[in-house]
Amino acid sequence: MHHEVPLATFGGITFNLANDLMILVASLIVFIIAVLSTRKLAMKPTGMQNFFEWVMDFVKGIINSTMDWKEGGRFHILGLTLILYIFVSNMLGLPFSVVIDGKLWWKSPTADPAVTLSLAVMVVGLSHYYGVKLQGPRGYGKLFFSPMGFLFPLKIIEEFANTLTLGLRLYGNIYAGELLLSLLAGGLAWTGVAGMIAAVPLTLVWQGFSVFVGTIQAYIFTMLTMVYLSHKVSHDH
Repeated sequence: MHHEVPLATFGGITFNLANDLMILVASLIVFIIAVLSTRKLAMKPTGMQNFFEWVMDFVKGIINSTMDWKEGGRFHILGLTLILYIFVSNMLGLPFSVVIDGKLWWKSPTADPAVTLSLAVMVVGLSHYYGVKLQGPRGYGKLFFSPMGFLFPLKIIEEFANTLTLGLRLYGNIYAGELLLSLLAGGLAWTGVAGMIAAVPLTLVWQGFSVFVGTIQAYIFTMLTMVYLSHKVSHDH
């Protein structure tokens, strides 16, 4: 269902207040998870610490599948932050949405292309930064002319294409899930008691599928981040 977004202008820049709110909420949730998981560290982890260590091992596996740990170990915290933040962001809009005066305030921040494309630009920007830092300007520049110099224009186009696909893939999947949920929960419910009864099982099924999709998209985004980084920092690429 279409709703307006709350906007505010400050210093000549227009801000989407709903995005700002949800980005803050997602960041706080990830911070709380990290604090609770590491507050009382034990040699035999249980509860939150066990979960957090499992996620860390999972991200380490992603890195090891794309590059040598000697080069990729420095990106462990980045990958951990990305997978937790994107997963939490993907889940926020699933249980419910909050609309006040026709304006949508509560939703998944990743259901907005501005957020997902910003994450994609950050990732691609970091890949260039670490490419120059670890291989030097000369060695990094050679990547754009390898294996043949005439491929340089295609390599430039590829960088823009990677940024767009990385951001729009995440946005499209999360936005489509929330849109269908709103249609199921809202559209069918407005048709009366029969529609409401029909909407309940369909909504629950799609909720479960959306959790699965949100989890997979967090994994894919983190995996592709490590792939892009490996292409810039690994000497065997």
